Amino acid sequence: MADETGRFGDTAQRLARNPLGIIALFIVLVYGLAALVTAFSGSLSSAERLPLIYFLVVFPILVLGVFAWLVSRHSNKLFSPRDFQNEENYVKMLSATASLAVASVKSETTVSEETLGDLVRTVRESAGVARTVGPGPHAGNRILWVDDRPENNIHERRAMEAMGLVFTLALSTGEALDLLSTKRFAAIISDMGRKEGPDEGYVLLESVRRTDKHTPFFIYSSSNAPEHRREARSRGAQSSTNDPQELFGMVMRAVVNPAEHVS
Repeated sequence: MADETGRFGDTAQRLARNPLGIIALFIVLVYGLAALVTAFSGSLSSAERLPLIYFLVVFPILVLGVFAWLVSRHSNKLFSPRDFQNEENYVKMLSATASLAVASVKSETTVSEETLGDLVRTVRESAGVARTVGPGPHAGNRILWVDDRPENNIHERRAMEAMGLVFTLALSTGEALDLLSTKRFAAIISDMGRKEGPDEGYVLLESVRRTDKHTPFFIYSSSNAPEHRREARSRGAQSSTNDPQELFGMVMRAVVNPAEHVS
């Protein structure tokens, strides 16, 4: 009996580490209490047994409904650091999510709970990048970001740096081409208008594609219009966006699965 009590205590301690476990522990305790009541139900009348029968039938359906609602609406709140193989990855995920949320505020007055949920899911889908690219700067995790105002993209870079990417910054097309002549990059991100001209992103893209058909190229500008996306793709870019979350997802996927982004 003492051994069984000890095992139950250990199980309860493990379950209490995250919200899902707490729900499971609550269900176990309720059913344990119901089992005890059932064991002594021989002394109960039919009218007294009826509420217990209703409870045993209705309670699982109620729990299933609540669980489905939690998973569909609040999945980002159901885990703790211990649910990850490496708790450091959990910290990285939180850091990336926070940085993306701040970056999103630039284009939205507020970040809703739904938007935060989307951010968490986007980051969680990319959580394996840190393990995939490995530590230290190298061609597999190094990104070239071309923008004459790099201070505008600090939070976007921090989100991706939290997942293991390393950035090299260039302020002009000429500087970017010099870097590309001596180093390899997993992807290139460029703004559109710079001091050199209003379509300098396309100028860089065309210069790159003359000799390099494979490195993923993303344009991160003020427009998210469908016609600008189509034009960017027709010129050889993977896509064009003004959404920090979308940029994050595209770059992460390009780094993990570069073959899928070959033009």
